[in-house]
Amino acid sequence: MYVKICGLSEEEHVRTAVEAGADAIGFVLTHSPRRVTPGRAAALAALVPPHVLTVGVFKGEDPDTVRAAALAAGVRAIQLHGHHPHSDFTALKDLGLTLVRAVAADADLRCGAYDEDLLLVDAPRAGAGEPWDWSAVRGRPTGRWLLAGGLTPDNVGEAVAAAAPWGVDVSSGVEVARGVKDSALIRAFLKSARP
Repeated sequence: MYVKICGLSEEEHVRTAVEAGADAIGFVLTHSPRRVTPGRAAALAALVPPHVLTVGVFKGEDPDTVRAAALAAGVRAIQLHGHHPHSDFTALKDLGLTLVRAVAADADLRCGAYDEDLLLVDAPRAGAGEPWDWSAVRGRPTGRWLLAGGLTPDNVGEAVAAAAPWGVDVSSGVEVARGVKDSALIRAFLKSARP
């Protein structure tokens, strides 16, 4: 099970995620309580070994803004969240970074349909930390896709059984307060995601 821990902003939590076996670590570079500057993301990304994917998360920014921030942050992947047109992905393809398309379950769920490398299927209200009907997407997404939205150490096993994803993504489910991650919860999530 591929596991992405998203919305990290503290060195302790980046180190914990790496040590606990995360496959990818996300830094939010868009409007959010979890937002970090490209400079802060670069400092955190420098702590991450090459085998762990570092992801810059964007929502609604134009490709030029995304390009500049991603390069300044030194991330190895770009995640475009929400209603980004195919042309946004095409415009970033030349960077040679992993592209992640993050959408709700009512979008085109074919991984690669927008030239992305990974697909992330999120809750109807992304970032709200609310569980949703994970079984509704079972068998619909194709290729390498991650399930997100309302996942916690306590329910990730149930969510995986319901949706049968290739991977999972968590942010608020490993927080003790909005935007405040917890190392014990990060470790517990990774352990629960791979029983």
